Amino acid sequence: MQRLWLSGYRDYELGIFDPKAPEVVVIKRALRERLVAWLNQVDEEAWLLSGPQPGIERWGLEVGQELKADYPTLKLGMVAPFAQVEANWKPERQAALAQFKPQVDYFGTVSDQPYQNPSQLRAYQDFMFAHADRVLLVFDPERDSLGERHAKSYYDYRRAQQTPDLPLSLVTFDDLQEVAEEVAEEERDRQAGW
Repeated sequence: MQRLWLSGYRDYELGIFDPKAPEVVVIKRALRERLVAWLNQVDEEAWLLSGPQPGIERWGLEVGQELKADYPTLKLGMVAPFAQVEANWKPERQAALAQFKPQVDYFGTVSDQPYQNPSQLRAYQDFMFAHADRVLLVFDPERDSLGERHAKSYYDYRRAQQTPDLPLSLVTFDDLQEVAEEVAEEERDRQAGW
């Protein structure tokens, strides 16, 4: 069994507030390319592990759901850091999570308690690193800061750098720009009737 932990920016950290935004198409395509490359190297059961957060985690699981038709050994695991992770989310985000949960092969929480303190987030990170064979982060180390604070994925990136026996792959903003240019070129060709 091979397990890939996928994480990265939350949607608001990217300034994406519409799940149908063109940027989401680009991100999903970049994730699809990376996931297909990984799956083509795996000749056994493969688990795509991620969290419930809107943004890279959820988009990645959505791509994984689409890939299951071509990769029947692919399983999806959604792991939340604590119980009722969505308790303070807007109703539409809560509904989207409730609708997606039944589509994954496994849903669980690291802590059975609702959020109490940051130690639950550290325990989540420990759990994910302990249960992954490789890590795929959508994260750009050159542009990691959100003003005065770091994006959540910064801490996963830093931890991955301190775990040299766990392969880490990054999707950076430059990678996303390349995919965006490919998508734009294909759209121009389509409109030109090619």
